[in-house]
Amino acid sequence: MSLEPLDPETGVELYLADRETEVAKATLYSHSSRLGHFVRWCDEEELDNLNDLTGRLLHEYRLWRRRDGDLAPATEKTQMDTLRVFVKWAESIDAVERDLHTKVRSPVLRDGQNVRDVMLESNRAEEVLDYLAKYEYASRAHIALSLMWHTMMRIGAVHSLDVDDYDRKSKSLAVVHRPETGTTIKNGESGERLVALSNDVCQLLDDWIADKRPQTTDEFDRRPLLSTSKGRAHRTTLRGDCYRATRPCIVTGACPHERDVESCEATAYTAAFDCPSSVSPHALRRGGITHHLNHNVPVDVVSDRANVTPKVLDQHYDRRSQREKMEQRRRYLDNI
Repeated sequence: MSLEPLDPETGVELYLADRETEVAKATLYSHSSRLGHFVRWCDEEELDNLNDLTGRLLHEYRLWRRRDGDLAPATEKTQMDTLRVFVKWAESIDAVERDLHTKVRSPVLRDGQNVRDVMLESNRAEEVLDYLAKYEYASRAHIALSLMWHTMMRIGAVHSLDVDDYDRKSKSLAVVHRPETGTTIKNGESGERLVALSNDVCQLLDDWIADKRPQTTDEFDRRPLLSTSKGRAHRTTLRGDCYRATRPCIVTGACPHERDVESCEATAYTAAFDCPSSVSPHALRRGGITHHLNHNVPVDVVSDRANVTPKVLDQHYDRRSQREKMEQRRRYLDNI
């Protein structure tokens, strides 16, 4: 079957238009509301083509939606049942692989499995990066997570970087929108920017490029900064690096969810996202943004560096409590 490209937002709009004469207005509204969360997730994960949907990604969405909405089991089932209907419809117009709807599963919850951090907390991020620095120094995962945390880049931006985008002399990375050669960034050309790097991150990039980076090019003869033996690391590969590195058992050797580490399914290379404590690149980015805000980096600086408007930053990224914000304001006022 030959798939035809279709972005998630357009797909949902076509689905709702198709169902408009079949279901009651209240049902159509409910479907629109539920699938709106799916479109939001696709946007966060920079999944811009329904052709790329897989069973694993659908499972990742299920876990994300459970956490994001703090859903009761009955509500979660309703959400996933609606998504299954949508995916089955998408099969009929050659937008997704045939029978993909059979992989949309309503969850069977186990104790503790529905608990996930909305973001990677600063102390955990420090533990993860320290572990990578000690045991996987200048590995692809070390580079990817360091960039996501310190620069607050989206996974699409990290994926789009070339070796030539790194300027050691000015200690910076250029984030560039290049759709004509296979890489895009959120917000297109308006998302292009120069990102300043610390000396430590520069040293890490120097060592990766000199000693560890696979010397490959992509299909457009570009030299991807994050490369594999086959070329540019796929976004799914980088997402997997994030899930694998943020499993607590990797750092501590123990499981906070009382699972047997030796037999836990989430220790498999392709199943790290099934760990209740592993986090996505978006959660890592959110944690990095909150970390910078907690360390008194001005909102406008974080906004420009992370390429997100102050309003969106406040609504969706800033996870400081009201008390934390108050104490930060107090430190400024005490000096007046």
